[in-house]
Amino acid sequence: MFSEGFLTPEMQVMLQESGLMFLQLFTELTVLFLAISFAVGLINQKLPAEKIQRLLGARSGRGYITAAGLGAVTPFCSCSTIPMLVGLLKARAGFGPTMTFLFTSPLLNPIVIALFIPVLGLKVTLWYAGLALTASILAGYLLQKFNFDRFIKTEMLESGKKGCGSGAESCSTDSASGCKPAVPDSIWQKAWADSWGLFRSMFPYMLIAMLIGAVVHGFVPADFFAEVASTDNPVAVPVAALIGIPLYMRVTALMPLVGSFLAKGVSMGAIIALVIGSGGASLPEVILLRRLFYWPLLAAFLSVIFTMAVLGGFAFDHIILT
Repeated sequence: MFSEGFLTPEMQVMLQESGLMFLQLFTELTVLFLAISFAVGLINQKLPAEKIQRLLGARSGRGYITAAGLGAVTPFCSCSTIPMLVGLLKARAGFGPTMTFLFTSPLLNPIVIALFIPVLGLKVTLWYAGLALTASILAGYLLQKFNFDRFIKTEMLESGKKGCGSGAESCSTDSASGCKPAVPDSIWQKAWADSWGLFRSMFPYMLIAMLIGAVVHGFVPADFFAEVASTDNPVAVPVAALIGIPLYMRVTALMPLVGSFLAKGVSMGAIIALVIGSGGASLPEVILLRRLFYWPLLAAFLSVIFTMAVLGGFAFDHIILT
């Protein structure tokens, strides 16, 4: 047992908040994961794969624009984008547009814009939106061009076993006749089976991600961040990006803190770097993506978020707000 001196009042509060956050994350991510993957399963069955490939193909610029628009209207956090990501990859959507969606969705959506305007103003909001869209499209295009799709774990995209036979319908086995065609599943049953199968395969990773997220979610080192990201520090922007990436913080959760950061002398560029770093990636998301990506693609994903955060921060400090 811990001694009374070890568990200080601050630690007790932190442990209590971490426990409550874990319950919240467990409920929220479980429901979102199942609901989103179920909805995507229905769409994949009802919408012909050819149409998805035509809308989100990588051969024309329209696929990237469509993917960026899809990301901009889906209010997902960095972790809840995963079911949609899997669904797009299963539907054989273009790899580049799919990555564009992955970058755009947690950084740019109607809720983010609605909070940005009153806190940072219309000018900063428009520049931020333009930066997020442009960088996401360019990153998706470059990852496609350099064939990073070869670093996807394709076994994760298989729909599941078809039973004991090789046909499209499932099979049932009895002692008398062996393998025989069974009654095909309904669209709803098939979508739920795919959703539940994906959830079961990802659950151990989700559990670890939620535990880590619960611990770091409330950790926003305001005083430390204000010290290292002040306008006097020439490396404030990259430091802010590095601090942000491991945190599991939605962009919407960071916006109420912007005023206090500005009051403590934090530059706007460092704030933008923190917003992009923490919103575009997180340690829990990396754990989930490790189930889908090999290390080269995972490293490329993190490099894109870090580069986007740093370039965006410097742009706001030296170009946009000058």
